[in-house]
Amino acid sequence: MGGSFPTGSFGSGAHTDGMWQVMEQLRSKFEKSAGSRVGRGDVRAAVLALLAEQPMHGYQIIREIEERSGGSWKPSAGSVYPTLQLLADEGIITAEESNGRKTYALTEAGRDEVRESSVSAPWDASGTSEGNGFAALPKAGVELAQAAAQVGRSGTAAQVQEAVTVLDEARKRLYAILAQD
Repeated sequence: MGGSFPTGSFGSGAHTDGMWQVMEQLRSKFEKSAGSRVGRGDVRAAVLALLAEQPMHGYQIIREIEERSGGSWKPSAGSVYPTLQLLADEGIITAEESNGRKTYALTEAGRDEVRESSVSAPWDASGTSEGNGFAALPKAGVELAQAAAQVGRSGTAAQVQEAVTVLDEARKRLYAILAQD
């Protein structure tokens, strides 16, 4: 990111405004890359993994996915309910109306599919870019940018300089991770 930050001290005058703009851009980039868009297969795998544990209604499924993914993925009703309908059409799940809500459960065919499937729940994915476990990195980046911005807004000049040193060290350590075999 060379050249991305304003020159001069982070804590002084006009440069401070530029730094906050850069921090906002960084936060925005991380949030976009950590967004909630995932493939249909991931929604399907998530729904099947949850229903393998117990019957649930649609809103429960959405909440569970969000909780298990550490808040990095909250599928919309517009992706969960069509998936539930498709699974019901395929005979993989059943829907039972109770107290004004549909509760979904796996059929025997659904239990067989879950047992035979090599696909793990998306929130169980390893930290690779192929799995949603990767979403934890942008979230951590957003939180880091927020903390740095807070130090910049309310810290003393010495605290700001110490924060800059910490961020420089963190950047070096991240590159060192990539350099490992």
